[in-house]
Amino acid sequence: MTGARLDLLRKAAVFVASPLVLLGIWELCGRMGWVDIRFFPLPTRILGYLIWLFREDNLIVDILSSMRRIGLGLAVGFLPGVVLGLAMGLSSWARLILGPLVALTYPIPKIAILPLLLIIFGLGETSNVMVVAIGVFFLALINTYSGVSQIPQIHFDVAHVYRVRPWRRLTHIVLPAAFPGIFTGLKLAVGYGLILIVAAEMVAAGSGIGYRIWTSWETYVIIELYACLAVISGIGVLLSVGLEALERVLAHWKGA
Repeated sequence: MTGARLDLLRKAAVFVASPLVLLGIWELCGRMGWVDIRFFPLPTRILGYLIWLFREDNLIVDILSSMRRIGLGLAVGFLPGVVLGLAMGLSSWARLILGPLVALTYPIPKIAILPLLLIIFGLGETSNVMVVAIGVFFLALINTYSGVSQIPQIHFDVAHVYRVRPWRRLTHIVLPAAFPGIFTGLKLAVGYGLILIVAAEMVAAGSGIGYRIWTSWETYVIIELYACLAVISGIGVLLSVGLEALERVLAHWKGA
């Protein structure tokens, strides 16, 4: 076994072991009576209840509902953010026009926009998708602009000397150089989209993980609340690991 592979296995073992140790401590404290299991159910009981939710209560349907809304929000919000980020990075006029608008609107908590979206679009899928789209739009724009602004000026000077056409300059210089920044925006957008959709579903949905969390609070089914939180955590880990692997393939030149 090569040293690189052995090092990868060690990192994977630590990655898996650290949460297991925490769960083991939690389990021990519950069984010893050091924590109130009415409010902190045993992890083994949560796991058993989670399995029951998948088998008997169609939890997978709510997971797919949440993931569909995140996917639609990314589709609606991410690409426009990338386009405007490229424009701001390449044009001083675009920065002059869009910069103040971004500075004014970006600090607004995106979940605070949900009541306005409900007034405009009403209860339903559109409001949930749009709150995700607005959130990921800003992350895409800011990270794309950051990636473009860090491209060394000499690249553009050489392109000007050799009279490289604007389209080839964009596809052969700007996009490859800015891609790591754009992909960072994508990773942040996916995580932020998960946060936003869970919050939105608590208010404006009849399905989804956020909806289940809210109903479990209303009915005081604490163990279901923990099970849903575990699902969100698992989804976040899977998305993070998947995007990291995808980045290593697509942006291999940066040594990811």
